[in-house]
Amino acid sequence: MKLSRPVSWFLLAFGVWSWIIWVTFVKNLVKDGSGLAFDDGDPTAYFWVHLTLAVVSFVLGTVVGGIGLRGLRALRRTS
Repeated sequence: MKLSRPVSWFLLAFGVWSWIIWVTFVKNLVKDGSGLAFDDGDPTAYFWVHLTLAVVSFVLGTVVGGIGLRGLRALRRTS
């Protein structure tokens, strides 16, 4: 299957965007002072659920971005 150049760029941009957003989110989650993420210094269920969401998003962002990158490389080889 061949991806078009715009689709490949979109997938790559989505992967990069996902990493930027979720890295920022995890930094904010770790620094949380509201009591949602930590209770007396111990991680709460809120923390673990959101950390799991972030890790899954890192993996999906990496996979989607990798597909976009492979699509761009394939287009460069054929042109």
